Amino acid sequence: MYSFMGGGLFCAIIGNILIVVSTATDYWMQYRLSGSYAHQGLWRYCMANKCYMQTASIAYWNATRAFMILSGMACFAGIMAGILSFAHFSAFERFSRSFAAGIMLFISTLFVLLAMAIYTGVTLSFLGKRFGDWRFSWSYILGWVAMLMTFFAGIFYMCAHRLYESRRVVGSR
Repeated sequence: MYSFMGGGLFCAIIGNILIVVSTATDYWMQYRLSGSYAHQGLWRYCMANKCYMQTASIAYWNATRAFMILSGMACFAGIMAGILSFAHFSAFERFSRSFAAGIMLFISTLFVLLAMAIYTGVTLSFLGKRFGDWRFSWSYILGWVAMLMTFFAGIFYMCAHRLYESRRVVGSR
């Protein structure tokens, strides 16, 4: 039970770090523009070694930003619940902190998935046609890895919850 919670906590912390790094960095997409390389993130775009803020309020950027921020917050809440589940399982019979941690981490996974799907869909359908020589970059890839980490963290916490529930039922007989 504690090994599942430890694995879940490890994956959740790594996932949250990856969410923050992915959201904050400027390498979601790289492309060639006017003979020089440029790159962009959710907040800035950089050309010829100069970076500029994304001042245009474009819906898909705003949606991607919002879902990534919500994901980071949900993951942080899952980490807090996961740490509290180590102290002791809840005194309430119907509430388990490991279950709450798992749910929060699955919500975080859903938010990252939505952010990545929105960004991918718009980039492939619109920006991919605009820039001939382009590719997704490492910040974007970190977002997908963060999604996997938060998903596996949620799985670990759900396994810990199931193991605790099965031991509690067997112990009450």
